[in-house]
Amino acid sequence: MVAGETGSTSMGTPQERPLPPISELATGSLALIVVGGIYLAAYVPRTVPLAPAIALLVISAVILAANVIMLRRVPDFGWDRFFQVFKWVLLAYTIIAGMIGYAFVTDGTRGSVLVVLLLMLVVFAVDIPFLLAFSVARYAEPEA
Repeated sequence: MVAGETGSTSMGTPQERPLPPISELATGSLALIVVGGIYLAAYVPRTVPLAPAIALLVISAVILAANVIMLRRVPDFGWDRFFQVFKWVLLAYTIIAGMIGYAFVTDGTRGSVLVVLLLMLVVFAVDIPFLLAFSVARYAEPEA
């Protein structure tokens, strides 16, 4: 930054401010869900050992919850922009997750395997909107 500037660079973009590793953790959470989903899908329709998939699901959900808590503690964050992006991306990914879930149901997946798959789809459908909304809102000006 040039001496005398406060809060923005010479190009007019907001100054980078220290934020928790939200993007990195959301990406890690998403990776765990994808690995768990691939693991389960590789076994279907045979008997699936659920312990690894449940462990991946729980770890991913804990990371997502920690991400939400860390983001709530960020002062002067662009919440208006965050929720504007989040709601529309959530709508899109709810439809996508619903279609994937429907495919598993119509393919005959039942019982505890279906429950774990559907819970993974819920984390998937929340994690991506959270990541995209944060990626946009981090550069938005906070509401007054």
